[in-house]
Amino acid sequence: MQNQEKIIDMFNKIAPTYDKANKILSFGIDASWRSSACDQVLKNFNSSLNIADVACGTGDMIQAWINSAKKANLKIDKITGIDPSKQMLKVAKEKLPNCEFKEAKADNTGLNPNTQDIVSISYGIRNVVARTQALHEFNRVLKIGGYLVVLEFTKRDKSGPIAKIRDFYLHNILPAIGGFISKNKEAYEYLPRSIEGFLDSNEFCRELERSGFEMVIVKGFSMNISTMFIAKKVKNI
Repeated sequence: MQNQEKIIDMFNKIAPTYDKANKILSFGIDASWRSSACDQVLKNFNSSLNIADVACGTGDMIQAWINSAKKANLKIDKITGIDPSKQMLKVAKEKLPNCEFKEAKADNTGLNPNTQDIVSISYGIRNVVARTQALHEFNRVLKIGGYLVVLEFTKRDKSGPIAKIRDFYLHNILPAIGGFISKNKEAYEYLPRSIEGFLDSNEFCRELERSGFEMVIVKGFSMNISTMFIAKKVKNI
């Protein structure tokens, strides 16, 4: 599934059950991954800031930013959720009525250049067909010294017992449960294929560096099921 419009349509279809399926399939642990990423980045700020969350889906990462900023006594001047899926945004707006949302793709956010202190994208970059253009877009809208935060399931070594357990879960259990909850098994069969079609951590770091970023932190969570990438914009491209 490489056609971007097909991917967007898939997310439109599963939007009503997305939060329920995600919490069950991740055992709720994805919330801690998001919180850890937000806490880590906000350590670098001591004043109010602007944040854009791309591929925001139903708004979980936006809520994580709000919670972490409150803990850190930081003011968010503006936080903008951006997603191409109308139905995902509909759910996000119901959950976070006081936030601003834009229907747009990752490679063309419509944001003004050099305006964002932080851009985040959680579990969405592997679904962006025009990934290089999207990374360039993130560079465009970030201020020099601003931070890009990416959480993603990256391609991993297939050897060893943990890899076998992970692959069995992704290819067998996840599609069955996700398909049952959403009534759309195809969408949850897409997930393991999208991970296998993505990059490993080193390859993705090189892409970020070519897009004007300097790597700050690369950290795996839960036996490297999820990877956090924090990069600083060091130049315009």
